[in-house]
Amino acid sequence: MLYVSSDEQLAMIKETARDFAHLHIKPFIMEWDESQKFPIELFKKLGDQGFMGILIPENYGGSGMGYQAYITILDEISKVCGSIGLSVAAHNSLCSNHILSFANEEQKQKYLPKLASAEWIGAWGLTETESGSDAGGLSTTAVSDGDYFILNGSKMFITHAISGDVAVVMARTGEKGDKRGISAFIVEKGTAGFSAGGKINKLGMRASETGSLFFDQCRIHKDQLIGEIGDGFVQALKLLDGGRISIAALSLGIARGAYECALKYANEREQFKTKIFDFQAVGFNLADMATKINAAELLIRQAGSLKDNHQKVTKEGAMAKLYASEIAVEISNDAVQILGGYGFTKDFPAEKFFRDAKLCTIGEGTSSIQRMVIAREIKKDV
Repeated sequence: MLYVSSDEQLAMIKETARDFAHLHIKPFIMEWDESQKFPIELFKKLGDQGFMGILIPENYGGSGMGYQAYITILDEISKVCGSIGLSVAAHNSLCSNHILSFANEEQKQKYLPKLASAEWIGAWGLTETESGSDAGGLSTTAVSDGDYFILNGSKMFITHAISGDVAVVMARTGEKGDKRGISAFIVEKGTAGFSAGGKINKLGMRASETGSLFFDQCRIHKDQLIGEIGDGFVQALKLLDGGRISIAALSLGIARGAYECALKYANEREQFKTKIFDFQAVGFNLADMATKINAAELLIRQAGSLKDNHQKVTKEGAMAKLYASEIAVEISNDAVQILGGYGFTKDFPAEKFFRDAKLCTIGEGTSSIQRMVIAREIKKDV
């Protein structure tokens, strides 16, 4: 299946995202990386640009763009800094998109305009200390108490845990092991019994804040329930189908950034009075890198096209995420190697792409989980 898009429109979006990244992100990436600073003021600017409500319709204050534009924006931002790309992806595809996809009209009117403008930063809580890939095994509970639910438990590895103004949280409302026993709730910062902390010191993606959420007799009104009781896990799985396109696009940008860094260096660096690009080992390596990036983009664009046309994207999203994340790791590793000793220093961006890329094979479903999803889907073809 070929994807369909307006070349002119995408070119304009690409140019806007590229200019923004080079002006507002590139000068500060190492400062933010070294200090592990989450540059919240940058995300307000991204909100002004319309990049924090990409998929949200205009009547809720969003940009009303589709997945082809979303992929393009993430690609351009992540080509400069994977951390910022990750936070843009998490805000758009998880918290905001969960509310857009499954909340009632009153909830959409209340939260989406603030999220689309980045007046509020969004978080999404599924993962726990003891439940990662086995997301259905979560332990956080929500017990009904009249017109309220009482939440107890914690969430781990949550993007924007500390700085987020609102979180969509999955909690158990039924028996453990029952996939229909999980519900989704909207929890605002400042709610009694709701707190955050434990900022994680990470290998890469250091400017994208990651921490924990804590619920201690957290009392929320039943109006904060998204959908019906027991819908939460099904909602999360459907959301992750699209979320995998986000991580694939993030991976694509990181791979492209690493490749362009290596390509530029190979055309400048001389050894034995020859540009190192002209050594077959280097030239062929770069040729393979360019081919894999193009292949990854085609997979991602195909998945985006299916999503824009409201078709099932479970298999294609998993394939795109699996392939793009794995080649991001491979290409960033090769970029460090092409730069040699310089690739191991922080004077060149190759080492940061190398560190950032690994998360893409883990977040929103590990590579093993993607293979499991793909295997399950292709078995249906037998």
